[in-house]
Amino acid sequence: MEKIALITGASRGLGAALAETLAATHHVVAVARTTGALEELDDRIQAAGGKATLAPMDITNADAMAVLCRGIHDRWGHVDVWAHTAVHAAPLSPAPHVAAKDWEKSVAINATATATLIRFVEPLLLAAEAGHALFFEDARGGVKFFGSYGATKAAQIALARSWAAETANTAPRVSVLDPAAMPTATRARFFPGEDRSGLAEPMAEAKRLLAQAGIQDA
Repeated sequence: MEKIALITGASRGLGAALAETLAATHHVVAVARTTGALEELDDRIQAAGGKATLAPMDITNADAMAVLCRGIHDRWGHVDVWAHTAVHAAPLSPAPHVAAKDWEKSVAINATATATLIRFVEPLLLAAEAGHALFFEDARGGVKFFGSYGATKAAQIALARSWAAETANTAPRVSVLDPAAMPTATRARFFPGEDRSGLAEPMAEAKRLLAQAGIQDA
């Protein structure tokens, strides 16, 4: 049975690196809003001999996510790995000055869409031999100027940890992993001008995290 990896937030950074790494052993379903970046990802995957299905979609659109998951079910019947890396990095701001639109977008992407996707993807993970969901910690809750991002990312991880505790003795397996700092576009928004020479390379970090999760060898 063909192994399927669903990557939400696959266009850049860690998501793209996970997609490229998993494509060595899985058919990758790559979800992101940026069509051009997904096409570039597909080119790299194909050049390495892998296969991908591109899904240029907005994860906050619940109807679109339902259609996507139904399509995965009808074509393959299962998902072996779901890696959720999609995130909204709101501009840094003092808590009293967080713009309403930034707060609402942060809640929609970082928290609400995660809850919706868990409902939709869980049946696909349960249909796999050993379905595994991956979430990625970024502990900035309570850090000054990170109120919007930190609060909503913390909500996402709290939800993931609850799901992990609930399925500890059943299925699917749920892991919350702690990536090293990487030179991603998200980090560049938070730390412009940072010396990026000491940051972890995304492909190497993807391999390390997948090995830590027991999905692939490092």
